[in-house]
Amino acid sequence: MPDFLPSRAADLVTWSTNFSTKITAAPTTFGLTAAQATAFAALHTAFATAFQTAQNPDTRSPTNIVAKDQAMASLKANARQLAGIVQKFPATTDEQRSELGLTVPDVDPSPVPVPGSAPGLSVQTVSGRTVRIRLKDTANPDRRGKPAGVSGAAVFSYVGAQPPEDISAWKFEGNTSRTIIDVVFPVTVPPFSRVWLTAFWFNDRKQSGPATSPIDANIGSWVVQVAA
Repeated sequence: MPDFLPSRAADLVTWSTNFSTKITAAPTTFGLTAAQATAFAALHTAFATAFQTAQNPDTRSPTNIVAKDQAMASLKANARQLAGIVQKFPATTDEQRSELGLTVPDVDPSPVPVPGSAPGLSVQTVSGRTVRIRLKDTANPDRRGKPAGVSGAAVFSYVGAQPPEDISAWKFEGNTSRTIIDVVFPVTVPPFSRVWLTAFWFNDRKQSGPATSPIDANIGSWVVQVAA
């Protein structure tokens, strides 16, 4: 989950100003006490002042930069503590969370879609009985990673002149989260045999998409560079 606190110091000053103003005006509305709001306001003022001092060319120095970093660390620690109280307060609404710049819980997350396309599949090398294959996102062929919403792929192999249409006739080689995979054929497969490979994407619910068109290779006892 993304951090609700901005990473840039300048943005943190803006966030802190808003947060401090709102909790100071009505601390009990958010499950806080006046003392907690006052303490945060003091930390905010110290950080905002240290930030301006460190930004000013006339006062910028290693010492003042360290002071700014220390003030920022203290502010963030207290902000997380107060944010935790506000988030757990029964009367806090999502609108209030948004106004304070806090994370709004996703109580009804969007379902992860079933992969809609088959992976691109190519043979990279054949080394003896090992066939190295590479999977690609066909929508973004220059991208090395998996498509969005895809957690992995299931890989299958078949030995024979022609690949069967029924996936149950294939050998399941395993699930993988990688896009470059070595498929090792057993010694029972004769040298120079024609082998086939196919794969399909699946999401984090293990729902699978369509299988890619089978590709073939011939295993042997040498190293063949098939693709770059």
